[in-house]
Amino acid sequence: MNTMFNLQQYALQELKDTYNEHEIKYLCSHLFCKMLHCTNIEIHLNKYELLEKRFVDNFVAMVAELKTNKPVQYVLGETEFLGVDIQLNNETLIPRPETEELVMWVAGSGLRAGAKVLDVGTGSGCIIITLGKMIQGLELHGADISAEAIRQARENARINGVEVHFYARDILRHETWDWPDFDVIVSNPPYVRVSEKALMHERVLGYEPHRALFVADEDPLVFYRVIAEFGRSRLKSGGLLFFEINEALGEETVELLREMGYEDVELRKDINERERMVKARGNFKF
Repeated sequence: MNTMFNLQQYALQELKDTYNEHEIKYLCSHLFCKMLHCTNIEIHLNKYELLEKRFVDNFVAMVAELKTNKPVQYVLGETEFLGVDIQLNNETLIPRPETEELVMWVAGSGLRAGAKVLDVGTGSGCIIITLGKMIQGLELHGADISAEAIRQARENARINGVEVHFYARDILRHETWDWPDFDVIVSNPPYVRVSEKALMHERVLGYEPHRALFVADEDPLVFYRVIAEFGRSRLKSGGLLFFEINEALGEETVELLREMGYEDVELRKDINERERMVKARGNFKF
């Protein structure tokens, strides 16, 4: 078992009760590319080449982790987000494709150098760091309740050469601290209702941080309401608020923002035609 071909056959056998054949082959290719720093074409051309024992041992250990339903992103400790390498720890969510769409929406909203942007619930920092890579000259800020998430976000910013001011702060107690005014506030807060846990895969429930995922059924918009209230005092006149949302609560989120005085509230669908994003404009400062 010392070639990529042999290792793939090993994985197909070991993971057959956890993944289907297509998924296993994809996982193998992903691991090979990351561990050997090669392309899929190089994998195909060199699949019978002998590998070092160190690599074989690492691969076998990773297959053992995958067998427990641990997501491959946590097995590797990293993922890619809009082409940006993002490292993960157990206090940071795995970024989703719909969050990439949210970032593209923010980036296309007219942001210019000098604008101040805050990411609430920054986690790994993927949103704010990627915005910094896409648009030069932004003043970037990120806040999260988890000190361990902030530590990882700072490391991701360093690796990617992006300057971000990070804060370990609970947005539900935002009045405790002094904040600057912002041109844009963006957030992907906890929005999965506890009652929806039964619909989620074991890979999510077993490994991703529940504090970053779930919210009580009794008040599922609590973070949206608090962040929107924060925006009423901290958004510059004409500033923009962006949210990723629960697809089942799109109209409720829009109504909440309108009732709080936000203008030009827009609900947008993702590539899968699900209502997953909201943008609103604040004109609370004159």
